[in-house]
Amino acid sequence: MASKVRVYGKAQYWTALGIVDAYTKMYPHATLEDINKAFPRKAFTDSHPEEPLWDTIENIKEKAKATKTTFDDEHVAHVLEKNIYVTLSNGDKITFYNIMWTKDNFPKIVAQAKLYDVEVAEFIPAEKGWGKRGGYRLEYLNGYVPPVPTKKGIPAWVWGLIAALAILLLLLLTFCRKTEVVEVEKVVEVEKTVIIRDTLFIQQIAEIEKNFNAAEFAQGKADLTENAKFVLHDLAKVINANEGLKLEIQGHTSAEGDPTFNQKLSEARAKAAVDFLVNERGVDAGRVSFKGLGSTQPKKAADPMAAENRRTEFVVIE
Repeated sequence: MASKVRVYGKAQYWTALGIVDAYTKMYPHATLEDINKAFPRKAFTDSHPEEPLWDTIENIKEKAKATKTTFDDEHVAHVLEKNIYVTLSNGDKITFYNIMWTKDNFPKIVAQAKLYDVEVAEFIPAEKGWGKRGGYRLEYLNGYVPPVPTKKGIPAWVWGLIAALAILLLLLLTFCRKTEVVEVEKVVEVEKTVIIRDTLFIQQIAEIEKNFNAAEFAQGKADLTENAKFVLHDLAKVINANEGLKLEIQGHTSAEGDPTFNQKLSEARAKAAVDFLVNERGVDAGRVSFKGLGSTQPKKAADPMAAENRRTEFVVIE
């Protein structure tokens, strides 16, 4: 069968995480037990085959309390800090339990992913060790649209009966007070739509902005790093999915060097991000602009020469 999802990852560990995240997108009601059956530990490593490959962060915390070292505690803290987990439909945050993805066992989970129509693009190696500079993104292929999760519990026939009674009641009320009912119904529907869209939009923008603003530039350079390009892929998706959204990319430098040169360099950094969005990801040029601010707004004001000040940021115009 044709692949439905492709995983682009940085570092083997993050790519493996992306594979299982893709699985949960395709099967939104999958439980922890389902995932451990689909990706059994013994299929990838001979180390501790009796243990599950996946566990909830809460369970791992409990196991960490029983150990005599701080390793497990530090591992849990690292997982939470770097968001190295997948959230299931019931709210559980799950992550790999006691495994490192090496060049020997990583191809095995790639092969396992193919059983569920998930393919893996060639991943980018991590820059500074395990988990520090990793990440992944998913791409849906061949027209595939992931299913929308629905709440379980009440049988479908009950919902059907409720819907039929609601329609009957609505018809009776419409016959008696048609104008009043239509007006109330419109207000409720519009309010519901706005709340859902704004919540999702704010969550997307906040997460992308956090990652994008952390992307630093090499001293005196305006070239986008691979980390910045990785985040720009997701930013382009949000822009294209939200008609009317406009952004301004702002470039910044540290206080090193000549102020005139820094001003031009900051403009070049902002323009590099805009050019990538327009030329590489198909964003309408009229919806993204750029501005150079030189070294006038350092991120780390106490140290104007700091590397953190060499960056680009974006702001929502409308």
